[in-house]
Formats: sequence, C-alpha cells, structure tokens
Amino acid sequence: MMRSKKTTAAAITGGLLALGAGIGVAGLASADPTTTPSATSSSSAAPDRRTDRPGRFHGEHGQRQDDLARSLADKLGVTEAKVTAALRAIRDENRPTAPPSAGTDRPTPAARDAALAKQLAAKLGIPEAKVKAALDQIRTAAQAERAAALKSRLDAAVKAGTLTRAEADAVTKAVQKGVIEVGGPR
Repeated sequence: MMRSKKTTAAAITGGLLALGAGIGVAGLASADPTTTPSATSSSSAAPDRRTDRPGRFHGEHGQRQDDLARSLADKLGVTEAKVTAALRAIRDENRPTAPPSAGTDRPTPAARDAALAKQLAAKLGIPEAKVKAALDQIRTAAQAERAAALKSRLDAAVKAGTLTRAEADAVTKAVQKGVIEVGGPR
C-alpha cells in the first residue's frame, strides 16, 4: 500500500525527533557517574530480536525510523542497511543507564540534531556538513507537510462553520510562534 507524502514526511520527522530526543536524554545521563557500556557496531545490520526482519526497527516508532533511514540513505548515497545500522548503533551507544538527575536541562533540538549529524557522519564516513544538510532537508520537508496539513484542516473547519477565518488565522499564528505544537516539536 502506498503511503502519502504527508504521512511519510510526518513519519520521518517523528523518527528524526525521537532519535534526537534519545541522544539528548543520553547527553543528560552522561552527567551521571555510572558508566555506559559501549555497543559494538558491525558492517551489517544484526537481526533485531523484536522482529523477524533483520536490521529493521519495529512498531509505529520503527516505521518512522525506517522512513528516516530510507530518506537519509537516498540523500547521502549510501545503502539503507548501512544507515539503519548506524542509527541503531547510535541509539544503543547513547542509551542512558540511569534517569537524568533533577534540575538538569534538556538539550535544545538544535544541539540534538548537531550531535546526531556528528555521530552519523562518523559512523557512515561522510562529511558532517553533508549529513547535517540531509537532516535539515528532511526536517524542512516534514515541517512544510505539517503546515500544509494544518492549513487544509483549518480551511475545512472554516468552510464547515466550525471556526471563523479569524480563529483559524489565530491558530496558524500560534503554531508559527511556537505556542502550539502540531505534529511534534520543531
């Protein structure tokens, strides 16, 4: 079954944000004196114990990860399996061993994205700037898809009489200013 561009873009963005959040939480956990075991990465994706598809993520979150890996592979000119293995290794290496300590600030989305780009570049042997550009393109496309979907829903609500044009415009402005998040954080 073909997925729509909106669904795919939303899934890619969700995967990117989830992975970025995982790296950010791992950064917070690194302040804890406990040690994190280092994961070993192999040149091929190891079978995932949670699914019978070797090297693939699972569930809804897994679908976003698969979509992210597919998009990155396409933009970076490497195989999807190599990107999937790199993303899995990064996730495993940055998995926190303890909850973050109280009073610790979460890293910004920009800091999480920068850390992800740096780690992916190292794992894939690709310049960091190229990886960052690919991640930025994926994020921008997903944000445009979310904005178009929101506009469509708001226009339909105005047409149905559920909202006035002024109310729809106010919602759009609130989203643009970051007061309301639609489809996940930016």
